[in-house]
Amino acid sequence: MDPILLVLLFSSGAALAGSLGVLPLLRRPRPPKAWMGWGNAVAGGAMLGAAYALSRSVDESLILAGGGVLGVLFTHWTHSVSRTETLDLNLLEEGDATYGYRIFLVSTLHSGTEGVAIGAAMAADLGFGAFMALAIAAHNVAESGVLVAVLRGQGLSLLQGTGLAVAANLTQVLLAVTLYAVAGAAPAILPWAAGFAMGGMVNLVLVELLPESYRQAGRTSIALIGALALAMVLLVQGALA
Repeated sequence: MDPILLVLLFSSGAALAGSLGVLPLLRRPRPPKAWMGWGNAVAGGAMLGAAYALSRSVDESLILAGGGVLGVLFTHWTHSVSRTETLDLNLLEEGDATYGYRIFLVSTLHSGTEGVAIGAAMAADLGFGAFMALAIAAHNVAESGVLVAVLRGQGLSLLQGTGLAVAANLTQVLLAVTLYAVAGAAPAILPWAAGFAMGGMVNLVLVELLPESYRQAGRTSIALIGALALAMVLLVQGALA
């Protein structure tokens, strides 16, 4: 099979996995605040595991660090330009008329970094790329569940919220395929891309996901769930290596 088609299939599968996040909401349309925190903890732990695995795939530590700095700066810049740097991501009912649109925009920006991670991993090794897509898929399930709950609180139906949660992940597909194609033509960009994705993902976890989760559930439960999600990602990587 054409490698670019494989990248398209794996990244699309990771994006579509977000639809599974709606399953807990079938029984509890308005989830307890603790569930929101635990969902963010799972998403954060899976993302940290993906970032760690990506860092291990690159030998050029200085370039990796440089790319990481660029990833952090780019993430901060996109939030600044879109005026979402101070946006509370987990309001269930409050918020103005534009809140739902801004939440969708933030999720779309987040998924771009994850698409770079999938593309970089695929360019390094297709097997490693398949693992990365699986790790991002696990992250998408948890993160999309939180997003659907928030969008439902803004008046959307379950189907509408799920559709938007999946649509927010489409930038993953676009950037995964693009990065893979670019890295094939210019291999020198690969360690920079890996560092960029690593820095962006770590920044999102430390600046957004974990602080949000701490406000919603006990710190001990958040630490345990996040650590378990991280451990599961690394165990899967070890089993596939």
